[in-house]
Amino acid sequence: MRKIAVVLSGCGVNDGAEIHESVVTLLAIKRNGAEYACFAPDKPQLHVIDHVKGALAEETRNVLTESARIARGVIKPLSDYNPGDFDALIFPGGFGAAKNLFTFAIDGVDCSIDDEVKNSILSTNKAGKTIGAMCIAPALLAKAFEGSGKSITVTIGQDDGVASAIETMGAKHKKTAVTDTCIDTENKIVTTPAYMATENIADAAEGIEKLVSSVIKMC
Repeated sequence: MRKIAVVLSGCGVNDGAEIHESVVTLLAIKRNGAEYACFAPDKPQLHVIDHVKGALAEETRNVLTESARIARGVIKPLSDYNPGDFDALIFPGGFGAAKNLFTFAIDGVDCSIDDEVKNSILSTNKAGKTIGAMCIAPALLAKAFEGSGKSITVTIGQDDGVASAIETMGAKHKKTAVTDTCIDTENKIVTTPAYMATENIADAAEGIEKLVSSVIKMC
């Protein structure tokens, strides 16, 4: 049975992993006859957002602890991830990916990437395993491969600004509809726009389900 690692970035669209994307990903993995394991960096979030008010909250939270809410408590720190134990690696999106996994939401193309996150991506690719990413997370892959000599192809949908940033970081961007995927066969990378291109959970889920199916088929 295929085993898929899923990296979360907290809990909640504005400061963590996008919950709909994360849950649809986990469900699609099971429906495709595979198993999943969740991981997250064990570190403080950039900040906490009150999701009712859309404002900063005066508190601190931990990325791993918050991600455990989505994983129903069954989660490990990303430092424990070993690509040899899995067939593929998938990153849901959400602002947490762009704040806690790398700093794209704050610094744009001049962003930095968490060392454990970068290592998980590059070691998975080096091992010949498949990587999936959705929403803003394809930009995370672009940052991870920046300067590596590899030119990956990804999609975040139709957003010209983010697409331009992805290409500035050395990757190629392909425009796609929210219900479609971009498959980079050479580098074994599958991406889909998800909530970067819609507010409709059904449309986002269609693309995510296609991504998971394609990732598993490429294993």
